Amino acid sequence: MLMNFEHVGLTCSDMNKTIEFYCGLLGLKEVLRKPTHTGGEVAFLDAGGGMLEIVRPKGAVQSPAREMPRSEAGIRHFTLTVDDLDATYERLVAAGVTFTEPPRDAYNPEILKRVAFCLDPDGISVELTQR
Repeated sequence: MLMNFEHVGLTCSDMNKTIEFYCGLLGLKEVLRKPTHTGGEVAFLDAGGGMLEIVRPKGAVQSPAREMPRSEAGIRHFTLTVDDLDATYERLVAAGVTFTEPPRDAYNPEILKRVAFCLDPDGISVELTQR
């Protein structure tokens, strides 16, 4: 029986930049960071209702991430909820974060009030929402 959502795994090209983005700018909490058995590095970041597992493999990583076309199966983005989307947007823009869609009213107001989409340091799409 399902108990809860555990984590999403992401691959990054620079662990320090990725942790600074998710923890320093978005407020996630670093729970664990250590070397992997294959010579890379792994970190777990607490997002409140689940975690992000960030892996930096040994060797080169292709960056930026490839955008997932709507016509292909796969994860297109993942979503984090913030308390004030407009204030978060202003703070992230001032920090140089790229937004692919600025804050707007959600298309599903039964669930979300406002949404915006930005890119993490490797070009992974992150939806920011306000309920």
